[in-house]
Amino acid sequence: MIKSLDFQYLKHFFQYASRYKRTAVIGLLMMPLSVLANLLFPWLVIQVIDEHLTPGKYDGMLMLIAFMLLVLVVNYIADAIYTYCLRMTGQKAIFDIRMALFERILKLPRTYYDKTPTGVTLSRLTSDLEVIGDSFVLGVLNLVKDSINTLAVLIFMFFINWQLASLVLLVFPPVLILTQYVRNRLRKMYVITRSSLAKSTGFLQECLLGVKTVQLYGAETEVESKYHRYTQDFLRAQLKTNKYDASLFSIITGITSITIGLIIWYGSGKVLAGVVSLGVLIAFINTLEKVFVPLRDFTSQIASIQRSFAAFEHIEELFVEDLEEQGLTFLPEELIKDKLENFETLEFKNVRFRYRGTGPYVLDDVSFTLNKGQQLALVGTTGSGKSTIIRLINKTYMDYEGSIELNGIELSSIPKDSMLHLFSLMQQDVFLFEQDIHFNISLGCEEIREDAVIDAAEYVYAHDFILDLADQYQFELKNNGSNLSAGQAQLISFARSVAQGGQVMMLDEATSSVDSITENLIQKAIGRLFEEKTVIAIAHRLSTIRHSDQILVLNQGKIVERGSHQNLLAMGGVYASLLTDKANIEDDEGLLLPEAG
Repeated sequence: MIKSLDFQYLKHFFQYASRYKRTAVIGLLMMPLSVLANLLFPWLVIQVIDEHLTPGKYDGMLMLIAFMLLVLVVNYIADAIYTYCLRMTGQKAIFDIRMALFERILKLPRTYYDKTPTGVTLSRLTSDLEVIGDSFVLGVLNLVKDSINTLAVLIFMFFINWQLASLVLLVFPPVLILTQYVRNRLRKMYVITRSSLAKSTGFLQECLLGVKTVQLYGAETEVESKYHRYTQDFLRAQLKTNKYDASLFSIITGITSITIGLIIWYGSGKVLAGVVSLGVLIAFINTLEKVFVPLRDFTSQIASIQRSFAAFEHIEELFVEDLEEQGLTFLPEELIKDKLENFETLEFKNVRFRYRGTGPYVLDDVSFTLNKGQQLALVGTTGSGKSTIIRLINKTYMDYEGSIELNGIELSSIPKDSMLHLFSLMQQDVFLFEQDIHFNISLGCEEIREDAVIDAAEYVYAHDFILDLADQYQFELKNNGSNLSAGQAQLISFARSVAQGGQVMMLDEATSSVDSITENLIQKAIGRLFEEKTVIAIAHRLSTIRHSDQILVLNQGKIVERGSHQNLLAMGGVYASLLTDKANIEDDEGLLLPEAG
């Protein structure tokens, strides 16, 4: 009934459930009590009818009836405790799985996010886990309990009358064959259903994030049509699933009714012939319900479990995905800690890199050295490789050729966590959490106290506008800082980079997409950085880079020129040609270089 791969999923689930053995054991101990109560009740029915009602002996009958009521109460209590304890165990296991998955997605490499839509990952952490929490936990609980109860009841039925019990067994083979057939169909359809839902969720998320763009360009009809196709695929798969589920349920219900009719017909004849007592027949019919109701429910339980296994299949992909630095060998922690206490030098030696194994090189034979206290500027047109250099330094991508050494240690032999204190990055794309400003600067890091947050805001000239807000540093941001201006949001992002305390500040188009007033504030802050810190800057503002110790001019992944601002101008080469107005070079601090991407 369950494939070998399913056992792998079960094993993974029970690794988390085993943490709550005590609660699970309490629930499991209730199962024998429930089974015993299920067997005692029909036996008491036989005693009441055959030993008291039929012969007219009423002495002691009320005691038996009271005992029957007690058995029913015990049965209900045992079932309730069993269900509560095991569902609690299951839900706590799901909680742990959710947290483990969230921890993993924070450690997955950039390549995973390059190939996997965010909505697919979101679907795995939300709807797939919800399916497992609702369908799997409840389905398995009922399946286990009903299977044991059914087996015990069948044995009891053979004990009270093997001939009537044999009739019941005749219907089991076709039911099992039919169930197996439908189960296989359901499994395939549920995999399709989960996949369709993930695609639909992913596209929906994209639409919600880009709804302003859709409205701006009047693309509502096209987007709606595409979303309709995704949801239509999900609907078709869901309808096929419902068809198999409903067919199996109705067939089992029909078989149940036919079998009960046969038992009543055959048993009545035996009662009239004096072979079977009336109490046995009534108890037998009562017991049939305990066999066929679970058998009928078995179909929905199988459907729930198959739905869960399809969800498990999606979630397992996250568990087997390699983590960011999984399988890499690093130098001993003591050596790294001693060598990387302070930044001294960063050296690229003949570095080549491409994003795909067979794709074109985006960096080709790049070599340069950055020493402590120096400022390095990267300029070039879009696609020249500037941002890729930053990504290699902060280990966003690691499969480079050549050598990158940090304080004389090969970068690939250093864990990313060991170098976080050395580098801070200010990106051109601002992302702010729906938290207060204090959190968005400190990112919840306990080491960054309130005075450090304020110092960082003052450093980038954000402190004054923050004080003008209603709740100042406790001002709650909405939807990626939509209740701030674009410039204010950029300043908060800049303050965050400064607050992290990196000895090397990396600026990736720090003044892109901001108003002139905010740009002036950022330029003043950048001026401070150039005086006080080691800096790697990607920028298209001449004022940002003209005082750099070294400027690298990149074109198609190669360094085509290098030197100071004055030296490069004197060369009259690519750098000089990038300037938009040579006549005003000496006077215009805000002079723009062409799009630097």
